[in-house]
Amino acid sequence: MQYLSYFEKLAPDRIRIRKRHSYYWNDITFFCNYFSHETLSVLEIGCGTGELLNEIKAGRKTGIDFSPAMIKEAKKQFPGLDLRVMAAEDLRLEQKYDLVILSNLIGYVTDIQKVLEQLHNVCHERTKIIVTFHNHLWEPLLKLAEWLGMRTKSPLLNWLTKDDMRNLLMLSGFDCYRQTGRMIFPVYIPLLSAFLNKFIGKLPLFRLMSITGYAFARPTSRLKHEETHTAYSVSVVIPARNESGNIEDGLLRIPQFGKWQEVIFVEGNSTDDTWEKIQQLKSKYENKYKIKAVKQEGKGKADAVRKGFSIAEADILMILDADLTVPPEDLEKFYNAIATSKGDFINGSRLVYPMEKQAMRFLNMLGNKFFSRAFSWLLEQSFKDTLCGTKVIFRTDYQRLITNRKFFGDFDPFGDYDLIFGAYKLNLKIVEIPIRYRERTYGSTNISRFRHGMILLYMCLFAARKIKFM
Repeated sequence: MQYLSYFEKLAPDRIRIRKRHSYYWNDITFFCNYFSHETLSVLEIGCGTGELLNEIKAGRKTGIDFSPAMIKEAKKQFPGLDLRVMAAEDLRLEQKYDLVILSNLIGYVTDIQKVLEQLHNVCHERTKIIVTFHNHLWEPLLKLAEWLGMRTKSPLLNWLTKDDMRNLLMLSGFDCYRQTGRMIFPVYIPLLSAFLNKFIGKLPLFRLMSITGYAFARPTSRLKHEETHTAYSVSVVIPARNESGNIEDGLLRIPQFGKWQEVIFVEGNSTDDTWEKIQQLKSKYENKYKIKAVKQEGKGKADAVRKGFSIAEADILMILDADLTVPPEDLEKFYNAIATSKGDFINGSRLVYPMEKQAMRFLNMLGNKFFSRAFSWLLEQSFKDTLCGTKVIFRTDYQRLITNRKFFGDFDPFGDYDLIFGAYKLNLKIVEIPIRYRERTYGSTNISRFRHGMILLYMCLFAARKIKFM
């Protein structure tokens, strides 16, 4: 292909260009690394001289490039990496990878869709893909820089919009679940570059001028709906403090779905007979349900959920609040969403359907609205309800989330933000399911609106520094 021979001749120049623009390339490396993890297997397509791949956190790393000169240079610099000469249009690798990175490659290929379709050869059903590409708004400026001799001349590039990228991924069999941009000032000037890129570049209008676009994608599910009904086992964790009157009703209303189910009650130092009620149910229904019961040593819902998840054995982990304000019958919707790969982390949304009168107090409603707006901006996707108690995640992802927990701090009393921020950091697709929110029929809320609200506000500000302004 024409572009292959062109860049083969320019291999030494590509090496020099990469070193000369290290500030720009280092930012791409940093952002891709942000979404990687020590346990992942990573493939970089178009790895060049291997700098990005060498820096990526991963358990197994493979890099390919069509240029023998680039691979030769990469092997000289990083002899420990698995590097191969291979064209992106003809991927011949036996392994499947957890994360595939295409860094500024698609601007040069003659058939983007063909390259993207080849990715299915190296993807399993839960592989994540990160594609970086040049913002088309920068084309006139970079061409001017070439004309002035300030930039090395390059062939005609494919200049893509976000919509172009999303459409190409869709046509190739991938779900593009998030897009963003970074760096409005790609030249390093101490203090000024950091200020412009970390802060000014995150503001709404300035974000449009980011030089690099990022698309995050995953393979579209090929499983049929009926095939998923028994595809995964399920652990339903029910934190219960002073919820004696809801325990049996909650258990009996959970529908049957999944390969098998277990229900885990975590009793949270109740002052009523919640613990005794759980023990009675365990004996009464031992032939019908797989029930586990454990007492919470710490305090708060977050601690209870972690306790329950720590003894869960199933593929999928679910949270069901014992107050039953989220109907247990809706859990099957959550299962279907995650089992059919609609998302990797499923969050309930109480703010779509009309609520029963006393289901949510006015100040709680305002708080939820505020935090949903804040999260939509922070995580760059629409969020309706961040504090719905029902959340669902694969156990393997939760185990990785635990190791990342220190990144955001450990002071969320409910565990909602801990899970949402953790899911974002793991590069999971987050999906919301609208549910009807009911009034309590027994007991009273354990939430302190003002004290807990201040903690959640602090956590948002803390996360902004870790997610947005970095």
